[in-house]
Amino acid sequence: MVVKLERFEWYMEEVVEMFRPTGPEELELVKESGYKRWPPRLPDQPIFYPVTNELYAKEIATKWNIKDSGVGYVTRFFVKKAFMSKYNIEQVGASHHTEWWVPAEELEALNDNIVGDIEVIGEYRKPGA
Repeated sequence: MVVKLERFEWYMEEVVEMFRPTGPEELELVKESGYKRWPPRLPDQPIFYPVTNELYAKEIATKWNIKDSGVGYVTRFFVKKAFMSKYNIEQVGASHHTEWWVPAEELEALNDNIVGDIEVIGEYRKPGA
């Protein structure tokens, strides 16, 4: 199989792998952006919380998103390391409960530093749904 080199050129930049659990409404807005951007935060959402690992994202998707909407998704995306270097990783529970806290007013800048597409890597539904 021949793969065009330009598809992988972004790997030459230093990037940070990030995960985000999400529900169907937020995912629909990501889809509308061509899987390129996260939607603006709502007024009661002052922080955007991407997480550092898939396990934690899956826990949130299955415990919270399914409870709220019947389905939870785990997404993966990459952000330029130079941009993310100003944010600390916060541990909010067990050793794998680690996340970045990006203020809502900085989300557009984060979106501008996404490299590649936001991809859905997991879908979880209520049993029997």
